[in-house]
Amino acid sequence: MAIPKLPLDEWVEHGVDALETHLSFFFDPVAAVIEGVVNGISDVLHLVPSLLFIIILGAIAYWFARLPLALFTVIGLYLIDNLGYWDHTMDTLALVLTSALISVVLGIPLGIWCASSQRVQSILTPILDFMQTMPAFVYLIPAVTFFGLGVVPGVIASVIFAVPPTIRLTNLGIRQVPQDLVEASDAFGSTSGQKLFKVQLPLAVPSIMAGVNQTLMLALSMVVIASMIGAQGIGADVYRAVTQIKTGQGFEAGLAIVILAIFLDRMTQHLVKRKRRG
Repeated sequence: MAIPKLPLDEWVEHGVDALETHLSFFFDPVAAVIEGVVNGISDVLHLVPSLLFIIILGAIAYWFARLPLALFTVIGLYLIDNLGYWDHTMDTLALVLTSALISVVLGIPLGIWCASSQRVQSILTPILDFMQTMPAFVYLIPAVTFFGLGVVPGVIASVIFAVPPTIRLTNLGIRQVPQDLVEASDAFGSTSGQKLFKVQLPLAVPSIMAGVNQTLMLALSMVVIASMIGAQGIGADVYRAVTQIKTGQGFEAGLAIVILAIFLDRMTQHLVKRKRRG
C-alpha cells in the first residue's frame, strides 16, 4: 500500500496566501523603502560622469591596494564604459549595494545574538543552511507574490541568499576572541555593552569583513536571476542575450559582471587585510 503524498505544496501555498492577505500593510512600505534606496544609490552613481568616476575609483583602489588593483580598476571600468554597459553597471551596483547593506544591517546583529546564545545559534544554523542550499530561483516566487515585478523582489531574493555568510562569520569572529581578554574585561567591571563594543567587535572586525565580502559576491551572483523578474542592470543584458542566443553580447555583459565582481572582491579583501594589520 502506497503512502499518501504529503500536501506540502498546498500548505506552502496557503501559508504564502495568508501572509499576502494579512501582511500587505507591511510589505507595501518595505517595498517603497527598498525601491527608494535602490533608486537613490542609482541616481548618485549616475550623477558622476563615467570618466571622472573611473578616476575616483582608481584612486581609491590605489590607496587600498597600490598600483596593480588601480590599473585593473581603471582599465576594466573604462572597458565597461567603452562597450556601452556603464549605465547598466551602475544599476547593477546599486542593486548589489542595497542588498549588501540590508544583509549587513540584518546579519551583524543576528551574528552577535548567535555568539551570545548557544540556543539561538542552534536554532539559526539549520535555517541558514536552508537559506544557502535552497535554489535561488525558488526565492523569486514568494518575492514576486509579495512585492510584484521589478527591482524590489530581486533585492529581497538577493538578501535571503546573501545574508548567511555575514551572520555566520560575525558569530565566528566573536566566538574566536581570546577568552582571557573577555575575562580581563569582566575583571575590570565592564558591562555587556562595553565588552561587546570595546573588546569583542573590534577583534572580530576582520572576520565580519570577510562575511561582508562573501555577501557582496553572493548578491552580485543574483543579478542575472533577478533580471528574470524585472530587475534592471547587466543581468537583464545577459538574460536577453541568452534568450536571443547572442553569444557576443552575452560575453560582453558577462565580462562587465566579472570586472565588477573582481573590483568589489579585491577592495573588500584589502580592507580585511588592513583591519588585520591594524
